[in-house]
Amino acid sequence: MMTNDRSAENLDAWFPRQSPRLGVVVGGSLSKGLEVKLDIQADIESLAVGRYVVLTRPDSPFRFFSMVTDISLGATSGQIESTPPDMSNPYLRDVLKGTMAYGLLHIAPMLVLEQGVNQPQPVRTIPPHFTEVWQATAEDINAVFGDEDQEHFNIGSPLELLDTQINVNLERLVERSVGVFGKSGTGKSYLTRILLSGILARDTAVNLVFDMHNDYGWEVISESGKRDKGLKQLFPSKVAIFTLDPESSTRRKVNPDFVVTMAYSDIDPEDLAMLKQTMDLSDSMIDAAYTLRRRWGAEWILMLLDLLEAPEMIDDLLAETAVNSASLSALTRRLERFQRFGFLTPHPTGDSVQAIMEYLEQSKSVVLEFGRYGNALEAYILVANYLTRRIHRRYVERVEESLGDAAAEPPNLMITVEEAHKFLEPSIARQTIFGTIARELRKYKVTLLIVDQRPSGIDDEVMSQVGSRVTALLDNERDISAVLTGVSGASGLREVLARLDTKQQAIVLGHAVPMPVVIQTRTYDEAFYKAMGAPLKGKALGRAAKRGSKDLYGDEDFEGFD
Repeated sequence: MMTNDRSAENLDAWFPRQSPRLGVVVGGSLSKGLEVKLDIQADIESLAVGRYVVLTRPDSPFRFFSMVTDISLGATSGQIESTPPDMSNPYLRDVLKGTMAYGLLHIAPMLVLEQGVNQPQPVRTIPPHFTEVWQATAEDINAVFGDEDQEHFNIGSPLELLDTQINVNLERLVERSVGVFGKSGTGKSYLTRILLSGILARDTAVNLVFDMHNDYGWEVISESGKRDKGLKQLFPSKVAIFTLDPESSTRRKVNPDFVVTMAYSDIDPEDLAMLKQTMDLSDSMIDAAYTLRRRWGAEWILMLLDLLEAPEMIDDLLAETAVNSASLSALTRRLERFQRFGFLTPHPTGDSVQAIMEYLEQSKSVVLEFGRYGNALEAYILVANYLTRRIHRRYVERVEESLGDAAAEPPNLMITVEEAHKFLEPSIARQTIFGTIARELRKYKVTLLIVDQRPSGIDDEVMSQVGSRVTALLDNERDISAVLTGVSGASGLREVLARLDTKQQAIVLGHAVPMPVVIQTRTYDEAFYKAMGAPLKGKALGRAAKRGSKDLYGDEDFEGFD
């Protein structure tokens, strides 16, 4: 007994109980979660799903770190439900409250904190009946998620402890592909920008960002009209901006590092296969593309478009090949859309793939802005697939060449792609380069950061390989199920995910965090810019100079020494 008392004293010294007791455990199981009967003084209206509680006993060295997954009301007698008492009598209400009528919490144990063990351990058992349940404190949160350092990056705070940080392990984050999910308007781009900022600030990996709507490069205008800094402004020496649309860059006063152009001759039938759904290409059209590529070589697209002015050549082609006339005509009409893309040209200026590789090998991330072409989904898919296939091939070659020589290996690469379900839908995921990268994990030092509002459209096998998932509000049942695929305790998290706020809240789960956690995400503002080490400009620089002068001389009106 003496040992237990001392253990309890030591444990209380480590984890001071500054939060109120909520209740005691009255039932449950490891697989389905625990039931907690609330104390009389516990205010059920102040609780919410996604909050954290700690289960502890005075005679035990263990503390079970848990999440509230549901809240309900209970009664000792069914008569209370069928014939509720007269609540106009305050004395009767106080007598019944907490005795015959009470509140219940359903909680999911996540981790075990053991005295004398620095690292939280997975839950393999449950505490006994009548174990006390306390609201988690800042010390409990810090014991689980640790401090921010070179490997850990602050992405937000738990909902009930906004002064406490939730830190993700960046090394583990980039080890496997990452998913950022949420319905339209929930701030997926901001979440992605925060994650990319952490990766850049800690030099964990280089990034190739396919920036569909110019949200990541130089500057983005928020829904409220506020101008937010892009990655280039935050990390000017670590980020390069490439563009497909130099006219758009000029209008937005962005000075790109490289203008990307592509040759018609570089487009293979494999690139068209990725556009099967987007451009409504049939199997016979794809087969016709392969036939033309074999017959005419690299210039097959330009030659096909030229056939519009030479009907007699079409007849000869149909007579000499197995290409169907209707398929050829339909394929030609589809490919005519490419003539609207200014970045496609018979004679490109420079090798875009080589230019990107040179920046990546110098540990500089590349943001490819699409300008006006971001509104054309076929352009986005075409370019992202074209560049990713070739850059991945180069990375495979570089990694194989450097076997046995770590100094010669290329830096870890994370490729960020939006509208991910268009690249990873079940019908094509196993044949596309994006599906290959997701399944390879980090075998060739390349992973994905996929951003999507329809995770249910992504192939199940690919979703199972997404190591870390940062998910804002989703209200579609299929999307919620897709995000929670393969996650332990998914039934409890389902309710939490469906009840997030529409802005600045997300649930983080998977490889980069020790347990699922609901966060209030960091605000993307001047304080964040400062934390990232961004140089101050304009009014912000003036304010900083004025503060510095006051700190140094103690007088705002100091004009210098004579």
